[in-house]
Amino acid sequence: MEAIRKGCRPEPIDTARLSGGRFLITRPSVLPESGRLENALRFRINGQFMRIAQVAPLYESVPPKLYGGTERIVSWLTEELVRLGHDVTLFASGDSMTTARLVPACPQALRLNPLCTDQLAHHVNMLERVFSRRDEFDLVHFHIDYLHFPLTRQVQLAQVTTLHGRLDLPELAPLYLTFSDMPVVSISDAQQRPLPWANWQATVHHGLPKESLGFYGEPGKYLAFLGRTSPEKGLDQAIQIAKRVGMPLKIAAKVDRADEQYFETVIKPLLNDPLVEFIGEIGYSEKNAFLGTAAALLFPINWPEPFGIVMIEAMACGTPVIAYPLGSVPEIVEDGVTGFLARDVTSAAEAVRRIGKLNRANCRQRFEEHFTVARMTRDYLAIYDRLARGEPQTVLPADGDPSWTKLALPSSTT
Repeated sequence: MEAIRKGCRPEPIDTARLSGGRFLITRPSVLPESGRLENALRFRINGQFMRIAQVAPLYESVPPKLYGGTERIVSWLTEELVRLGHDVTLFASGDSMTTARLVPACPQALRLNPLCTDQLAHHVNMLERVFSRRDEFDLVHFHIDYLHFPLTRQVQLAQVTTLHGRLDLPELAPLYLTFSDMPVVSISDAQQRPLPWANWQATVHHGLPKESLGFYGEPGKYLAFLGRTSPEKGLDQAIQIAKRVGMPLKIAAKVDRADEQYFETVIKPLLNDPLVEFIGEIGYSEKNAFLGTAAALLFPINWPEPFGIVMIEAMACGTPVIAYPLGSVPEIVEDGVTGFLARDVTSAAEAVRRIGKLNRANCRQRFEEHFTVARMTRDYLAIYDRLARGEPQTVLPADGDPSWTKLALPSSTT
């Protein structure tokens, strides 16, 4: 397959519809300009494939050049669907890189674009493009929260939405109650609990390509923090933990505009310590060495984290995770196997002192068993197939104590 590139492959070859919204490849009516027919077998799964649209947020490119968990998941899912042979159209920013057919909704990602003053306008324009082409798809997979709900209710469209953010904010309950018919997917069981009336189709844990991050068998001599500098991510707690055990802490984190005041007033004074090194925002190519050569990843969050991709990225590198057990964390970190669950700075510091008792190979093994893109894509394909055949289902949220959803914190992003 040609290397990932900007833009897309040619328009799909002709098809004949089968029952259930699936297709068989047939003889094309027009050959590509090169005169050579693209190998049809790359589109086949048991002789069939689906036409799938992926609709991404426009804040980051797909995949993101720096931070951007949702966009990275959309990228991994899109590329795996193409690899399996499905006909995929990606609606995303124009600087995205994909082997799917790219429909650019804006020239470049919006978060760091100084010329962008109205991000919503670009998303509304993207929705118009998606819905004007809806007959081209067997299923549309949205990753833009609830923005499209009023439109999808007005037209016949096989669609599903993965909700990537926190759902315990008070404004969301009446909205999702109004649109309780919209089929949605959670990225953890914990994420479902604030909205038990939502039309949950399944929980699909995130997954990443096995080969994207390599295994490091020997632990390093520092602790790692990777993420945002927002209050809910617990960077101040991570610094306290490192100081408590006298171990270096390396921080790879971005500072969003919304978090600048918090960073300047709370975090910046804590950086004036020889144990603490603030690296700033890093790209994906730098993550492997950053996480892999760490003794452990610190994840002392104080919010209901919907998933936390960095946890499985660390596990893929063989690096155990020390985390506070809020939101999805207990679904991802296996206490005593892939890390330790701690309630506060004191217990987290004690966990750091016991980190040598964990087998880093077990972290990699659990990642390969539960958190690969292949598994994630299989889960989504089962949902796509069911919805394309008009067979939605409602999945009740997992039992558990929902008291963590009462936390009130400023950010709604992952």
